[in-house]
Amino acid sequence: MTIANAEPDTFARLDAPRDPGPGRTVIVAVTGASGSIFATELLRALQADDRVDRVELVVSPSALRVLAEEAGGGGRTRLLESLLPPDHGTDFNPSKIHLLEHEDIGAPIASGSYPTAGMVVLPCSMGTLAGIAHGMAGNLIERAADVCLKERRRLVLCVRETPLNLIHLRNMAAATEAGATIFPVIPTFYNHPQTIHEIATNYVSRVLLHMGFPQPQAFVWGRGTGDD
Repeated sequence: MTIANAEPDTFARLDAPRDPGPGRTVIVAVTGASGSIFATELLRALQADDRVDRVELVVSPSALRVLAEEAGGGGRTRLLESLLPPDHGTDFNPSKIHLLEHEDIGAPIASGSYPTAGMVVLPCSMGTLAGIAHGMAGNLIERAADVCLKERRRLVLCVRETPLNLIHLRNMAAATEAGATIFPVIPTFYNHPQTIHEIATNYVSRVLLHMGFPQPQAFVWGRGTGDD
């Protein structure tokens, strides 16, 4: 399908996910939309993945408010403990995850010279989507996303809003034309999930597959989980 006004090399970026290889850095941004459990499962999967050496994490101020409501977070102090609560395993040590300040536009991920395997914004608020779609680069999340677009790296925007107005839809189209992937936070039920955790895990597995990090436990239609 032809995308109106798309840059020519946009089409080359919309093919099958490439294997990013070992020893890669992944950027994760958490913004002010509901869905902190999805961010938790994404960070947990990346921490456990031997193909990933480092996770650069940016959390917006609005996301902190949502985390306080959904996960009992209390600001940036002990933020990783809020995202990765002890009930998932008291011995969990997020050694790969490095927290960056939302306003630190001098951070490494603000430069195209800093190599990464791409970026996932999960959840992605409509405000963040708008800033990325229009190249605002007014904070570290928007700037890092802008770098991914200009360097032709993977940028996955896990948008979370309903219903969608025309501005939202046009911003999604603009981001897609620039090379991003719109990956709405929509759960699957054909895998018969029994818990919210299973719903989040399967969604995250699909996101990571798109990023080039297929997960062994992921549900595959016609085969069940990867362990079957």
